[in-house]
Amino acid sequence: EHHVLHVHDADKHRTTTEIAARDGRVIMFLDTKHAVDRLTKHLLNSGVRAGALHGGRSQPQRTRTLAQFKDGHVTVLVATNVAARGIHVDSLDLVVNVDPPSDHKDYLHRGGRTARAGESGSVVTLVTPDQRRGMTRLMASAGITPQVTPVRSGEAELSRITGAQAPSGVPVVITVPVAESVRRTSSPSRSRRGRGGSGRPAGAAGGRRAPRRPGAESAA
Repeated sequence: EHHVLHVHDADKHRTTTEIAARDGRVIMFLDTKHAVDRLTKHLLNSGVRAGALHGGRSQPQRTRTLAQFKDGHVTVLVATNVAARGIHVDSLDLVVNVDPPSDHKDYLHRGGRTARAGESGSVVTLVTPDQRRGMTRLMASAGITPQVTPVRSGEAELSRITGAQAPSGVPVVITVPVAESVRRTSSPSRSRRGRGGSGRPAGAAGGRRAPRRPGAESAA
């Protein structure tokens, strides 16, 4: 299903937050890395388990965030177009274009993250008044006739289409998995570099001193 939700500029942020707080996972697309980071921070402070995915994150960070989204540790993946290419997540039933894409090919790519392997899914695009004309042209180029609905935050119609609900308001922190944390902090102990783990420098013969020759004096 393709939905275009007409929202007011002043209400868009709250509407986005309520959709993110739904039961179940969702990918939210925005245009820039800065916008992704800002929304992710806001959602975490609102009690939504969100993770950011964009080209400014390192590969290990992106891999970890995607793994946490797949296993449900993160329920909202906030992403840019570039970072989302190649994402495959089973049983994802909702994709939200917080920022409408500028090209119909990007729209189809974003929407392709849901309704995979014959399953059903919805693509929702939030459109403010000044974006309506451009969105109509984009949908025509994509060959799609969406369901158009004016909505406001807190309304039953928004909840019916997206599962939106009020967030808990209790800030959350997404923790690094224990196994990964241990790998980061652990390092080889210096005491194990000696022979047999004795802590003595390599080359010392089991800690025994070489016999002194008669008359030999200490180098000290």
